[in-house]
Amino acid sequence: MKRSTEVVVIGGGVTGCGILFDLAQRGFKCALLERGGLSNGTSGRFHGLLHSGARYAVRDADTARECIQENMVLKKIMPHAVEDTGGLVVVLPDDGSPAVPDYPTIFFEACQRAGIPVEEISTAEALRREPLLNSALTRCFAVPDASVETWEACQVLLDAAAEYGAETFLYHQVIDLLLDRGQVTGVVAKNVITGEKIAIESDLVVNAAGPWSGRVARLAGCEVTVQASKGTLVAMNYRMVNRVINRCAPPGDGDILVPVGSVAVVGTTSVGVPDPDNYAIEDWEIRKMLDNGAKLVPSFKNFRPLRAWAGVRPLYQEKEAGSDLRQVTRNHALLDHGSRDGVDNFITITGGKWTTYRLMAEQAVDLVCRKLGVKRPCRTAETILSPPGARKFHWLGSRLEKAERADPTEQFICECELVTRSQIETSLARYHHPLINDLRRDLRVGMGPCQGGFCTYRVAGMMQKQQQLSARQVNKVLVDFLQERWKGMLPVMWGQNLRQMQLDQGIYLGLLGLDKLPLALSGGEEKRIGELETEGYFETG
Repeated sequence: MKRSTEVVVIGGGVTGCGILFDLAQRGFKCALLERGGLSNGTSGRFHGLLHSGARYAVRDADTARECIQENMVLKKIMPHAVEDTGGLVVVLPDDGSPAVPDYPTIFFEACQRAGIPVEEISTAEALRREPLLNSALTRCFAVPDASVETWEACQVLLDAAAEYGAETFLYHQVIDLLLDRGQVTGVVAKNVITGEKIAIESDLVVNAAGPWSGRVARLAGCEVTVQASKGTLVAMNYRMVNRVINRCAPPGDGDILVPVGSVAVVGTTSVGVPDPDNYAIEDWEIRKMLDNGAKLVPSFKNFRPLRAWAGVRPLYQEKEAGSDLRQVTRNHALLDHGSRDGVDNFITITGGKWTTYRLMAEQAVDLVCRKLGVKRPCRTAETILSPPGARKFHWLGSRLEKAERADPTEQFICECELVTRSQIETSLARYHHPLINDLRRDLRVGMGPCQGGFCTYRVAGMMQKQQQLSARQVNKVLVDFLQERWKGMLPVMWGQNLRQMQLDQGIYLGLLGLDKLPLALSGGEEKRIGELETEGYFETG
């Protein structure tokens, strides 16, 4: 299948989505290609923090200034996707350092220089705002951190881009770049579900593939050093704080607690990995997250860890990084491969933070304009993306409010996240492929305390009826989703969470006999799920 457009964007994370919207709004004919679902990579695997910049004020002032500027912009243009929690930066008794004896004062002054609104509050006021905080804290600073719903933000960007005529191809992996006499003239992509290939000719290609940017660049013969930095996080079953909590110390492992929806997320580590597709969550990372979470909230371990997961940050620098990846800047890089590598009509943007995606997109599209010889100003900082009638900011009780206003006979399919049958039916109508993960991103199905234990089989039944799936297709839908959910539970499988896992296994393997059902594999081969487990299929993917 062949198509043509002006600009192709590779990567469906928040940066790629932001670039697509900016391109479309400036009048370019454009298309986005993403190898998985929306925000499938780094943008969908972080703690959900909308940075104030305070975390980087001391050691990375440029990143700090960008973060606070974009923090304010995003709160204005997409408030429905932002929960304006605010943040507290706390000093604990063991946070002192002989090398930096007065770090809190240095931190406060650095925030002021970077333009970050910062206020020191009393310890009594901090404990009034967050009663579960460690009462031994010695100082506390209030900063404008927030949490963000990444899939809501990415979807609204794609929807806004589509209104200007942009196209989005999810589950399309770029397998080659078209080259002609030192110029990139398009891409070749493969639909990972159907196997169909598509060639898109274009005037310019933007590589926004995050940790995979180096791989994409190599398709054009360009070398881009992107260090993949794994960050492991743990979601707890209770929202024990209502504000983002940071430790007032140089960034380290497990020093931040973010309230996201009805849960709290503690993170994160920073470990270099050779392959952004293959990495393990290690026992020491889980222990460190839980131990350091308990330093912020002493009752932390009384709550139940739901699951662990990891994302991979794309850290860019011209040379290979050393062992301490926290020393590598979190700033972004914009590379023109025409002047850099002699390969024209091809640019890469990588690094940066979720918070700075809009600024990164603006700079990338400014370069697109220069290379294509046009002048079209950026308007994304002033364009309101929230739907008409939306509250100024997202708030925790919004789902309950909608449920209380809904038809009293409406059936809940996912009780944990208050997702109704009609919501699922509406969302299913948008997709031609049967994947429960799409519903998870759209509606948070399976993200509550039971991790899909009760809602997954209900959703699969609805998909079979609405999308006319065969029994074998339903089996695969269930297995794919449960494998991802259960894999995340494995590192924290003890105590109450082990009991939850045993209940889930009882439902799916005991009552439903999922391990006895046939599963269709690629090539037409058919095996029972229990046989595949024995052969290690789910460990290797």
